[in-house]
Amino acid sequence: MPVGFDYATAFSRNIGWLTEVEQERLRRKRVAIAGMGGVGGFHLTTLARLGISKFNIADLDTFEVANFNRQAGAVVSTLGRPKVDTLADMARDINPECDIRVFADGVHSGNIENFFQDVDLYVDGLDAFAFGAREMVFAHCAERRIPATSVAPLGMSAALMNFLPGSMTFEQYFRLTGCSEGEKAIRFLVGFAPSLLHRHYLVDPTRVSLADGRGPSTGLSCMLCAGVAAAEALKILVDRGKVWAAPHAIQFDGFRNQLAHTWRPGGNRHPLNRIAIAIAKRQLGI
Repeated sequence: MPVGFDYATAFSRNIGWLTEVEQERLRRKRVAIAGMGGVGGFHLTTLARLGISKFNIADLDTFEVANFNRQAGAVVSTLGRPKVDTLADMARDINPECDIRVFADGVHSGNIENFFQDVDLYVDGLDAFAFGAREMVFAHCAERRIPATSVAPLGMSAALMNFLPGSMTFEQYFRLTGCSEGEKAIRFLVGFAPSLLHRHYLVDPTRVSLADGRGPSTGLSCMLCAGVAAAEALKILVDRGKVWAAPHAIQFDGFRNQLAHTWRPGGNRHPLNRIAIAIAKRQLGI
């Protein structure tokens, strides 16, 4: 342990909003985060500053210049370096006590049991278009009764959904099984943010291509997401505060200063979601 580091001192400013007992509970919890890119890296560092000391993290990518606008750890000195190693080092710099299990080949069927070993909470950091991995991970969480939270960076907003043991599952809400990749993208985006607060200020629609898995992004939305996800993690891990589970979805848009809380019984089977999906499919020719 580095000279001068003390856990109680490092996280003493949390006390007041947290009790000392709650802080110690966080110290012992283990959080899994798949994806160290847009939101995942900020999730890790924000949760580490909350005092959580145990993590399982996964990513198979390296940093490139196109990551600079939005990803924690993306700087000139980390170009070409594995994201998962860079972020693990950053978390240990915040809290040298951190016990971090690194999965440098991402999450897949061969390591998913190990990835979720001893985990108290899953926080989603996967790429927006990584549907196969996301379906597998959320199905595993539902089967193992592991609470899962996901906050999507849409435009300049954060869109929150929680999938809790005993509540609606990811697949029951989004209904992605059997869909094409394009339709999965539409179902995911409509389901996550039914209010679509971010749709009003997209200035160049040509930058969006669901077929190519491509869209614009902002660092400010990723940081908003990390704050929202950390608040949900705190409530879940210390069992204090209201946690809204699917089919509830919450979106806060920083550009429009608007908050929307939607409730869609049946998820994407809900009539409003079905209409939105049908319109999007027709507009995109899917």
